[in-house]
Amino acid sequence: MVNRIVLNETSYHGSGAIKEIVTEVKSRGFKKAFLCSDPDLIKFGVTGKVTSLLDEAGLNYEVYSNIKPNPTIENVQTGVSAFKSSEADYIIAVGGGSSMDTAKAIGIIINNPEFEDVKSLEGAASTKNKSVPIIAVPTTAGTAAEVTINYVITDVDKNRKFVCVDIHDIPVVAIIDPDMMSSMPKGLTAATGMDALTHAIEGFTTKAAWDMTDMFHLKAIELISNSLRGAVENTKEGREGMALGQYIAGMGFSNVGLGIVHSMAHSLGALYDTPHGVANAIILPTVMEYNSESTGDKYKHIAMAMGVEGAENMSVEEYRKAAIDAVKKLSNDVGIPSNLKEIVKEEDIEFLSESAFADVCTGGNPKNTSVEDIIKLYKSLMQ
Repeated sequence: MVNRIVLNETSYHGSGAIKEIVTEVKSRGFKKAFLCSDPDLIKFGVTGKVTSLLDEAGLNYEVYSNIKPNPTIENVQTGVSAFKSSEADYIIAVGGGSSMDTAKAIGIIINNPEFEDVKSLEGAASTKNKSVPIIAVPTTAGTAAEVTINYVITDVDKNRKFVCVDIHDIPVVAIIDPDMMSSMPKGLTAATGMDALTHAIEGFTTKAAWDMTDMFHLKAIELISNSLRGAVENTKEGREGMALGQYIAGMGFSNVGLGIVHSMAHSLGALYDTPHGVANAIILPTVMEYNSESTGDKYKHIAMAMGVEGAENMSVEEYRKAAIDAVKKLSNDVGIPSNLKEIVKEEDIEFLSESAFADVCTGGNPKNTSVEDIIKLYKSLMQ
């Protein structure tokens, strides 16, 4: 069997890393940036940390901010038109997954115009050309979109999200600066952090996992488990650990896929606009229990990475329960709800389950599933 790894050309890590944007722009000879960032980040001055550097260096740019938390086909198509009018030659994406996903879709369509309907990008689209060069600057420690070959777009007409998987969309430069994440409120820090943990755990247990990605995912689980509580309290060490942990998780799952936690979360996000990290965090322990018999001894390693004492000497039943309990405790400690009672409507469960089953992430789940199984999982999460 042949395994493939696709990563950024270049990434910068650490406090003050955003200064390297200017270095990269000048060394690559870029002329004008199309800067994608959401309205709130602009309003609260986070985007300004990047634009001030561009201003000081005399670098030209244009800002595009028609971006929603769950970016839509319309957001992308409007962005494509704006990019064409801007005469830009590269993109800077500043924000969480929404800004970066929008930027990826725009960059792909500009250089592959046959996909301008956006919908045809679903799954593993057969694009021929690399995206417009993207410099990705995450402001959340969760999605790892700056290092992945994935992006997610919402089809509002069908109340569903679709995942796009394309080696041509990966940003050429990633700037992982924990200072850019320091303004995140506690709730968002918790949700995006649990999204990162879900990436690491699902990536570690997915059908396509192998030695190299296992290495990434176990280190990510360790870093996230040790750092998320501190990040929620906005400690320097917590922010730094989460910035690195979420990136390493992205290095792994981007190359081996995820599972039905993400499939089910995508359905919730499309229908109810549920924050992706919150949905993942609520669903993760229940799906871990559902998958447990199909994961070999991997839950032992998850428990050990999460700091469970004596996990290496536990029985199979004990370490599987210990891993799930450790995830529940972390989620509870950072204030994530424990169930979907306040989110899901009973009459929507069948639609949600059918959408989840059709999601591209479902194929990677360690246990083969069905619409009926997913219905049962949603219902159990409403009790």
